[in-house]
Amino acid sequence: MSVKIRMTRGGAKKRPYYRIVVADSHSPRDGRFIEKVGSYDPMLPKDKQRVQLDVDRIKYWLDCGAIPSDRCARFFAEAGLMKWQHGNNPIKGKPKAKAQERMKAAEEAAKAAAEAAATPAGDAA
Repeated sequence: MSVKIRMTRGGAKKRPYYRIVVADSHSPRDGRFIEKVGSYDPMLPKDKQRVQLDVDRIKYWLDCGAIPSDRCARFFAEAGLMKWQHGNNPIKGKPKAKAQERMKAAEEAAKAAAEAAATPAGDAA
């Protein structure tokens, strides 16, 4: 069973509140979880305690092999529980195949138009 540390959403519409939980990776986001290990309230001002963590339990689960989500890993890094490094995915920013085809067709059309404009109209005969 692969275990993840992630957030579940609670609170009312436009008033989010998140619980940081340990859950099976196959469970739905707001579904069954194993243990609650913290909370995150984004509605609080930044100078107050937005994030509350049960450090001992988080250390235990990380030692057991639980994988934190990106946002939880950031919280844990701020608390000094682990090292977080920003990911780099250069492929993510590239256009998809259809967009690349359209760009290539537009480049070819522009090249043909530039060639047609460069040759005088009287030279064709």
